[in-house]
Amino acid sequence: MNLSAFVSNLELDVDWLGVREVCQKSTIFTARDGKSDRYAHHVDRGWMVEVLVNGQFAAVATNTATPDALKAAAVKASGVAEQASRHSLHPFDTTVRPPSRGTYASPPSPIPSLKELSEILIQTSHDLKVDDCIISTSVTGIIEHTQSQLFSTAGGAIDQNITRFGLLLSATAQIGSDSQTRTNGSVFSQNGVGLFDAESLKKQALQIGSEAVELIKAEECPTGTFDVVLTPDQVYLQIHESIGHPLELDRILGDERNYAGWSFIKPEDFGQLQYGSPLLNITFDPTMSDELASYAFDDLGAPAQHQYLIKNGLLVGGLGSLESQQRLKVPGVASARASSWNRLPIDRMANVNMEPGTTSIEDMIDQIDDGILMMTNKSWSIDDYRRKFQFGCEYGRRIQKGRLTHVVKNPNYRGITLPFWQKLKAVGDQNSLKAWGSFFCGKGEPNQIAAVGHATPACWFEGLDVFGGG
Repeated sequence: MNLSAFVSNLELDVDWLGVREVCQKSTIFTARDGKSDRYAHHVDRGWMVEVLVNGQFAAVATNTATPDALKAAAVKASGVAEQASRHSLHPFDTTVRPPSRGTYASPPSPIPSLKELSEILIQTSHDLKVDDCIISTSVTGIIEHTQSQLFSTAGGAIDQNITRFGLLLSATAQIGSDSQTRTNGSVFSQNGVGLFDAESLKKQALQIGSEAVELIKAEECPTGTFDVVLTPDQVYLQIHESIGHPLELDRILGDERNYAGWSFIKPEDFGQLQYGSPLLNITFDPTMSDELASYAFDDLGAPAQHQYLIKNGLLVGGLGSLESQQRLKVPGVASARASSWNRLPIDRMANVNMEPGTTSIEDMIDQIDDGILMMTNKSWSIDDYRRKFQFGCEYGRRIQKGRLTHVVKNPNYRGITLPFWQKLKAVGDQNSLKAWGSFFCGKGEPNQIAAVGHATPACWFEGLDVFGGG
């Protein structure tokens, strides 16, 4: 049906009304040990009708697109908003629902057929087995397309078409009772060009399989205080957990508590708190053309733009919607996002990136007398206030007298968020910058799983608490 016409012609006594339509299609294929293991295809479509009455928003979802069903949802939402307005903690107005108009589309990418995808991934899972000590291999490909439209009585009209791709490679080696797993760190992007190229995948598989064999034969990571160089496939999760989540305004407000904790950040910290060394520059940028969580407008209609969250180590902005910004009276971004048609938008990360510095990885290593290079996240833990944490990595190399030497397994490090980022000694240059991300960031009650992106260079940290797994 014509949503724009429906919104324009609906006669209902509300201050504002919006209808958001979302249609998601996803395909997942997994190959394991040289054979097909799993195939799933999902289609999900529905509509969320939201109204503003007496300063209070309310919304009702429906999976039926007839005018009668949408009008019934609008009437029900209006009644809920009217009742809730009697107990409102904060009266809103239409400024938190801007009448934006525009479109967005992911860059064009080739979409392989299921036959092509399955043949390539099955072969890749076979190629990962480079040695008899490799006991398990797996390869997963993900293709997800989301079309969303938002129309409002204020004249808003937004149409966004987003295609996301994912590729996960894994090889597990075992000798005796010890096992080690090496992965590609999971590659996610809105640009699928070359992602499922057979020749490229074969090279990746041989490298990952060989590194799994190296790990099972490697010595344990030493324990002590070391300088550490983290590659982008580890830095991105460090940013995600110890910068992204703490800066979400709904955590600071106390709205997000039970599922994944609060935040140590206070409203007065914005513009005052030195979050890290002057080398730390973190930006929010959903406008990057092919990063995983790129878009032109958030799900409330706020236009996305490149903005600093941390500039020269100073906290200057948060991750929060127009609603949260108004309630907390701090600067935020266009970050209200819903995981589907039957979920309300909440404060979420999108593309939270670290701006590159001027130091190459080679120059970092050359200056370190005794340290460890750590690659690819293996495990993580962080407290509910996002302060104390520890991270484990898949693959380590000792740095001795300015050279990369032998491989070490089970490299781990731990710290406290602010002192950790204040130990940032050097930030990698543009050549080390890589875009990473995840399909699987969970938040909210009821739970919402959303895609997030993080582009980051390599980083050198001075004097970290390092420990092995032995």
